[in-house]
Amino acid sequence: MQGNRPAITTLTFEEVEKMPELKENPFKRRICEVFSEDGRGNLSFDDFLDMFSVFSEMAPLQLKLKYAFRIYDYDGDELLGHDDLSKMIRSLTRDELSDVEVEFIIERIIEEADLDGDSSINFAEFEHVVSRSPDFIRTFHIRI
Repeated sequence: MQGNRPAITTLTFEEVEKMPELKENPFKRRICEVFSEDGRGNLSFDDFLDMFSVFSEMAPLQLKLKYAFRIYDYDGDELLGHDDLSKMIRSLTRDELSDVEVEFIIERIIEEADLDGDSSINFAEFEHVVSRSPDFIRTFHIRI
């Protein structure tokens, strides 16, 4: 501690989003919300370490899958439904697709991943599809 300044115990989302490792990530706000204890994107030191641990290249696939699912599950209902998929696609494409294009992609995702026919994707279905993708392993990390 320097002088009378208290030690910083949390980083605000605004501080975290400026980090080079997250700066260009379209999910940076959602990532911070998922890892923050307060759910608003403010990270304690432990939250910060947890986030970088999960995004490290050495983190186990199961842990990465769990957090990826939570990041994409915007409403927290443990299913990736239509609205979750729409938000995910719009984030990935920086909202540059038309509604028709987004709907087309959602239909293809559901067609590919929805094994039980309920028009949503549960964690087991997500795991089944994503774990077969070498791109997921290669891209779900942050270089420090």
